[in-house]
Amino acid sequence: MAEYIYNEIQLVQPGAPALLNEAIGCTKGYVVHRPGSGILTLRGIVNNPCARFARYRVAFDGNIAVPTGGTPGEIQLALAIGGEVVPTSIATATPTAADAYWNVNGFAIIDVPTGCCYTVSVENASVSADPTTTPAPALNLRNLNVEVTRLA
Repeated sequence: MAEYIYNEIQLVQPGAPALLNEAIGCTKGYVVHRPGSGILTLRGIVNNPCARFARYRVAFDGNIAVPTGGTPGEIQLALAIGGEVVPTSIATATPTAADAYWNVNGFAIIDVPTGCCYTVSVENASVSADPTTTPAPALNLRNLNVEVTRLA
């Protein structure tokens, strides 16, 4: 198991990954993190030569809010693989005021083919109600915790 955190408040733009600090790194090299980034690399290392993939459970939780001066409304946080949001991991909150924090969490089971690597991040998955006139909202994120557990 590996754990990554970021406790300070960070402003996360739409489609951008949240920053992470290493708390408990992976000592076997299955999960790689470059300090100061928000991207984790899951490696398809297997112990069984007949295995076709390495399986990971990636879970996150944190507190999200609309930043001061922003318009209250629906905001979303999710896992992304290679920059593409995993729909089943989307966590949604609808604050009615700016700086009103909500706790959200989500997870995904990720199969990495043997010999391959996948990049995973926690991203602002918020979308605009009307993208033609309004951009997707940014969000404040604090107390982010990401756990990566190797299942197989």
